[in-house]
Amino acid sequence: FFDSLSYVFLFVFVGALAFDVEYSRWLEEHNRLINELRAAVNSHAGDTELRTVVDNVTAQFDDIFRLKGIAAKADVFHILSGMWKTPAERCFLWIGGFRSSEILKLLVSQLEPLTEQQVAEICNLQQLSQQAEDALSQGMDALQQSLAETLASGTPATSGSSGNVANYMGQMAMAMGKLGTLDGFLRQADNLRQQTLQQMHRILTTRQSARALLAINDYFSRLRALSSLWLARPRE
Repeated sequence: FFDSLSYVFLFVFVGALAFDVEYSRWLEEHNRLINELRAAVNSHAGDTELRTVVDNVTAQFDDIFRLKGIAAKADVFHILSGMWKTPAERCFLWIGGFRSSEILKLLVSQLEPLTEQQVAEICNLQQLSQQAEDALSQGMDALQQSLAETLASGTPATSGSSGNVANYMGQMAMAMGKLGTLDGFLRQADNLRQQTLQQMHRILTTRQSARALLAINDYFSRLRALSSLWLARPRE
Protein backbone atom coordinates (compact mmCIF):
# COMPACT_ATOMS: atom_id res chain seq x y z
CA PHE A 1 0.00 0.00 0.00
CA PHE A 2 2.72 2.47 0.98
CA ASP A 3 4.81 1.63 -2.09
CA SER A 4 1.84 2.42 -4.34
CA LEU A 5 1.16 5.61 -2.37
CA SER A 6 4.78 6.69 -2.82
CA TYR A 7 4.44 6.10 -6.55
CA VAL A 8 1.34 8.29 -6.63
CA PHE A 9 3.15 11.09 -4.77
CA LEU A 10 6.09 10.82 -7.18
CA PHE A 11 3.77 10.92 -10.19
CA VAL A 12 1.99 13.99 -8.79
CA PHE A 13 5.28 15.75 -7.98
CA VAL A 14 6.74 15.11 -11.43
CA GLY A 15 3.49 16.22 -13.07
CA ALA A 16 3.39 19.47 -11.09
CA LEU A 17 7.08 20.15 -11.72
CA ALA A 18 6.70 19.51 -15.45
CA PHE A 19 3.76 21.93 -15.61
CA ASP A 20 5.70 24.63 -13.77
CA VAL A 21 8.50 24.30 -16.32
CA GLU A 22 6.04 24.42 -19.22
CA TYR A 23 4.27 27.43 -17.71
CA SER A 24 7.58 29.30 -17.41
CA ARG A 25 8.24 28.62 -21.09
CA TRP A 26 4.69 29.68 -21.96
CA LEU A 27 5.08 32.94 -20.03
CA GLU A 28 8.38 33.70 -21.74
CA GLU A 29 6.79 33.14 -25.17
CA HIS A 30 3.74 35.15 -24.12
CA ASN A 31 5.92 38.11 -23.20
CA ARG A 32 7.63 37.89 -26.58
CA LEU A 33 4.31 37.89 -28.42
CA ILE A 34 3.01 40.77 -26.29
CA ASN A 35 6.12 42.82 -27.12
CA GLU A 36 5.51 42.06 -30.80
CA LEU A 37 1.87 43.14 -30.42
CA ARG A 38 2.82 46.33 -28.60
CA ALA A 39 5.33 47.21 -31.33
CA ALA A 40 2.68 46.62 -34.01
CA VAL A 41 0.20 48.88 -32.21
CA ASN A 42 2.76 51.63 -31.61
CA SER A 43 3.92 51.54 -35.25
CA HIS A 44 0.30 51.75 -36.49
CA ALA A 45 0.61 48.49 -38.42
CA GLY A 46 -2.12 47.67 -40.93
CA ASP A 47 -5.18 45.67 -39.94
CA THR A 48 -3.99 42.52 -41.71
CA GLU A 49 -0.60 42.50 -39.97
CA LEU A 50 -2.16 43.41 -36.64
CA ARG A 51 -4.79 40.68 -36.94
CA THR A 52 -2.06 38.09 -37.46
CA VAL A 53 -0.31 39.13 -34.23
CA VAL A 54 -3.61 39.27 -32.32
CA ASP A 55 -4.49 35.77 -33.54
CA ASN A 56 -1.06 34.51 -32.42
CA VAL A 57 -1.56 35.85 -28.90
CA THR A 58 -5.09 34.46 -28.73
CA ALA A 59 -3.95 31.04 -29.93
CA GLN A 60 -1.28 31.03 -27.26
CA PHE A 61 -3.95 31.38 -24.57
CA ASP A 62 -5.43 28.15 -25.95
CA ASP A 63 -2.05 26.51 -25.28
CA ILE A 64 -2.11 27.30 -21.55
CA PHE A 65 -5.64 25.97 -21.19
CA ARG A 66 -4.52 22.75 -22.89
CA LEU A 67 -1.45 22.45 -20.64
CA LYS A 68 -3.56 23.03 -17.52
CA GLY A 69 -5.95 20.29 -18.61
CA ILE A 70 -3.09 17.82 -18.97
CA ALA A 71 -1.48 18.83 -15.65
CA ALA A 72 -4.79 18.59 -13.80
CA LYS A 73 -4.91 14.86 -14.54
CA ALA A 74 -1.68 14.47 -12.55
CA ASP A 75 -2.40 16.98 -9.75
CA VAL A 76 -5.59 19.01 -9.92
CA PHE A 77 -4.82 20.58 -6.52
CA HIS A 78 -1.61 22.12 -7.86
CA ILE A 79 -3.54 23.87 -10.64
CA LEU A 80 -6.51 24.90 -8.49
CA SER A 81 -4.30 26.32 -5.73
CA GLY A 82 -2.33 28.43 -8.22
CA MET A 83 1.04 27.38 -6.81
CA TRP A 84 2.44 27.99 -10.31
CA LYS A 85 1.54 31.68 -10.01
CA THR A 86 2.90 34.53 -7.87
CA PRO A 87 1.38 35.26 -4.42
CA ALA A 88 -0.49 38.39 -5.55
CA GLU A 89 -1.99 36.51 -8.51
CA ARG A 90 -3.14 33.75 -6.15
CA CYS A 91 -5.07 36.34 -4.12
CA PHE A 92 -7.41 36.86 -7.09
CA LEU A 93 -7.48 33.25 -8.25
CA TRP A 94 -10.83 31.64 -9.04
CA ILE A 95 -10.92 27.90 -9.80
CA GLY A 96 -7.38 27.89 -11.14
CA GLY A 97 -7.45 31.14 -13.12
CA PHE A 98 -8.96 34.58 -13.64
CA ARG A 99 -12.61 35.56 -13.42
CA SER A 100 -13.88 36.38 -16.89
CA SER A 101 -16.40 38.88 -15.51
CA GLU A 102 -13.65 40.86 -13.76
CA ILE A 103 -11.52 41.00 -16.90
CA LEU A 104 -14.48 42.29 -18.92
CA LYS A 105 -15.18 44.93 -16.28
CA LEU A 106 -11.55 46.05 -16.56
CA LEU A 107 -11.71 46.27 -20.34
CA VAL A 108 -14.83 48.44 -20.55
CA SER A 109 -12.95 51.34 -18.94
CA GLN A 110 -9.73 50.65 -20.90
CA LEU A 111 -11.22 50.48 -24.41
CA GLU A 112 -13.25 53.67 -24.63
CA PRO A 113 -14.65 54.87 -26.90
CA LEU A 114 -16.88 51.89 -27.68
CA THR A 115 -20.05 51.93 -29.75
CA GLU A 116 -23.38 51.51 -27.97
CA GLN A 117 -23.74 48.06 -29.47
CA GLN A 118 -20.28 47.04 -28.28
CA VAL A 119 -21.01 48.27 -24.76
CA ALA A 120 -24.30 46.37 -24.74
CA GLU A 121 -22.67 43.15 -26.01
CA ILE A 122 -19.79 43.36 -23.54
CA CYS A 123 -22.19 44.03 -20.64
CA ASN A 124 -24.31 41.06 -21.74
CA LEU A 125 -21.20 38.88 -21.98
CA GLN A 126 -20.13 40.03 -18.53
CA GLN A 127 -23.54 39.17 -17.10
CA LEU A 128 -23.50 35.72 -18.68
CA SER A 129 -19.95 35.15 -17.40
CA GLN A 130 -20.98 36.20 -13.89
CA GLN A 131 -23.93 33.79 -13.94
CA ALA A 132 -21.70 30.93 -15.09
CA GLU A 133 -19.11 31.79 -12.42
CA ASP A 134 -21.80 31.86 -9.70
CA ALA A 135 -23.09 28.45 -10.80
CA LEU A 136 -19.59 26.95 -10.73
CA SER A 137 -18.83 28.53 -7.35
CA GLN A 138 -22.04 27.09 -5.92
CA GLY A 139 -21.07 23.72 -7.33
CA MET A 140 -17.66 23.93 -5.66
CA ASP A 141 -19.27 24.93 -2.34
CA ALA A 142 -21.66 21.99 -2.56
CA LEU A 143 -18.76 19.64 -3.31
CA GLN A 144 -16.79 20.89 -0.31
CA GLN A 145 -19.80 20.48 1.98
CA SER A 146 -20.49 16.98 0.66
CA LEU A 147 -16.83 16.04 1.05
CA ALA A 148 -16.74 17.36 4.62
CA GLU A 149 -19.86 15.36 5.50
CA THR A 150 -18.35 12.22 3.99
CA LEU A 151 -15.12 12.61 5.98
CA ALA A 152 -16.99 13.45 9.20
CA SER A 153 -19.18 10.35 9.02
CA GLY A 154 -18.18 6.76 9.52
CA THR A 155 -16.25 4.89 12.17
CA PRO A 156 -12.59 5.76 12.90
CA ALA A 157 -10.16 3.01 11.90
CA THR A 158 -8.33 3.19 15.23
CA SER A 159 -9.42 -0.06 16.80
CA GLY A 160 -7.78 -2.13 14.09
CA SER A 161 -10.79 -4.41 13.55
CA SER A 162 -11.37 -5.56 10.00
CA GLY A 163 -14.88 -4.06 10.02
CA ASN A 164 -13.65 -0.61 11.00
CA VAL A 165 -10.84 -0.76 8.44
CA ALA A 166 -13.30 -1.76 5.73
CA ASN A 167 -15.63 1.10 6.68
CA TYR A 168 -12.70 3.53 6.70
CA MET A 169 -11.50 2.40 3.27
CA GLY A 170 -15.03 2.66 1.91
CA GLN A 171 -15.31 6.18 3.30
CA MET A 172 -12.01 7.17 1.68
CA ALA A 173 -13.07 5.62 -1.63
CA MET A 174 -16.26 7.68 -1.57
CA ALA A 175 -14.29 10.85 -0.79
CA MET A 176 -11.83 10.09 -3.60
CA GLY A 177 -14.73 9.71 -6.01
CA LYS A 178 -16.00 13.15 -5.07
CA LEU A 179 -12.54 14.68 -5.46
CA GLY A 180 -12.48 13.23 -8.96
CA THR A 181 -15.07 15.84 -9.98
CA LEU A 182 -12.63 18.71 -9.31
CA ASP A 183 -11.07 18.18 -12.74
CA GLY A 184 -14.48 18.84 -14.27
CA PHE A 185 -14.89 22.13 -12.42
CA LEU A 186 -11.47 23.30 -13.59
CA ARG A 187 -12.25 22.28 -17.17
CA GLN A 188 -15.56 24.18 -17.11
CA ALA A 189 -13.89 27.28 -15.63
CA ASP A 190 -11.17 27.23 -18.29
CA ASN A 191 -13.78 26.71 -21.02
CA LEU A 192 -15.57 29.80 -19.73
CA ARG A 193 -12.33 31.80 -19.82
CA GLN A 194 -11.52 30.57 -23.31
CA GLN A 195 -15.00 31.31 -24.65
CA THR A 196 -14.97 34.77 -23.06
CA LEU A 197 -11.74 35.65 -24.86
CA GLN A 198 -13.16 34.38 -28.14
CA GLN A 199 -16.40 36.34 -27.71
CA MET A 200 -14.44 39.44 -26.75
CA HIS A 201 -12.54 39.32 -30.05
CA ARG A 202 -15.80 38.83 -31.94
CA ILE A 203 -17.26 42.01 -30.40
CA LEU A 204 -14.17 44.20 -30.77
CA THR A 205 -12.35 45.52 -33.81
CA THR A 206 -8.83 44.30 -34.54
CA ARG A 207 -7.23 47.35 -32.93
CA GLN A 208 -9.53 47.17 -29.93
CA SER A 209 -8.69 43.48 -29.52
CA ALA A 210 -5.00 44.35 -29.59
CA ARG A 211 -5.50 47.00 -26.91
CA ALA A 212 -7.58 44.56 -24.87
CA LEU A 213 -4.84 41.92 -24.93
CA LEU A 214 -2.27 44.53 -23.91
CA ALA A 215 -4.50 45.72 -21.05
CA ILE A 216 -4.98 42.16 -19.79
CA ASN A 217 -1.24 41.52 -19.96
CA ASP A 218 -0.41 44.79 -18.18
CA TYR A 219 -2.84 43.92 -15.37
CA PHE A 220 -1.25 40.54 -14.70
CA SER A 221 2.26 42.00 -15.12
CA ARG A 222 1.47 44.48 -12.36
CA LEU A 223 0.27 41.67 -10.12
CA ARG A 224 3.54 39.79 -10.70
CA ALA A 225 5.53 42.98 -10.04
CA LEU A 226 3.53 43.55 -6.85
CA SER A 227 4.43 40.06 -5.70
CA SER A 228 8.13 40.73 -6.29
CA LEU A 229 7.96 43.99 -4.35
CA TRP A 230 6.08 42.32 -1.51
CA LEU A 231 8.58 39.46 -1.22
CA ALA A 232 11.50 41.93 -1.34
CA ARG A 233 10.01 44.33 1.25
CA PRO A 234 12.17 45.23 4.30
CA ARG A 235 11.41 43.12 7.38
CA GLU A 236 12.10 44.28 10.88
